[in-house]
Order: sequence, then structure tokens, then C-alpha cells
Amino acid sequence: MSLPADLKYTKDHEWVRIEGDTATVGITDFAQGELGDIVYVEVETEGETLDREEVFGTVEAVKTVSDLFLPLSGEIIEFNSALESEPEMVNEDPYGKGWMIKIKFSDEAELDALLSADVYQELIGG
Repeated sequence: MSLPADLKYTKDHEWVRIEGDTATVGITDFAQGELGDIVYVEVETEGETLDREEVFGTVEAVKTVSDLFLPLSGEIIEFNSALESEPEMVNEDPYGKGWMIKIKFSDEAELDALLSADVYQELIGG
């Protein structure tokens, strides 16, 4: 299982890549492995401003549907529309082509609540 050290993580199994005031978000390799084959990703919140830990979408796997939680407050400025036709990219490349949204985050202090790769590894029992 892969956990890039340059990313931040949440207890809800999302990863975050910070670039300036924009954050790219997806689900972790651990999460996609637990979910199994992903068949649908739904994000209808593009263009909306949400608070941290609000649900921004859902991911549907063969066996279950899971909510996706926003790791940082801000405006959802982009959805990875490639996932509409190829949701399996989340399984195949969760930290690359399988990214889900981009956020223009509004509260830099919230970055302190994100987990390092080491802390996330401990959380999932690694």
C-alpha cells in the first residue's frame, strides 16, 4: 500500500495535496482497497463553498456507497470529470489520475488538523 509522504491525510481516508491556496483531494490507497471496485463517483457540489468535514460527494463500489468528506473549508473549484466515464481510475491510481476535486481553501489554520503520512499509517494500523 502506498502513502506518499508529501501529502496530508484525514481520519476519513482522504488525501490532500496543497499547492498555494488550492488543495487537490482524493481517497487513499487504503480506502480504495477497503471499498473494492469503484463503479461510480458522484460530486454535485462543484462551485459550492462548504465547511470542513461536510459531505462533498459519494463514491460507490460494488458492495457499498461511502460519503466523501471535505478536508478543508472552501470552494470546490473543479471535479475530475474523467471519473464519470472511468471511475476505476480511483482504484488504479488513487494519488494521480484518480483525484476527485480541487478546493480553493479559505482557512489556512485548518491545515494543522491534517495528518502526516506517518500518523495516518498508525491510524490504519500500519
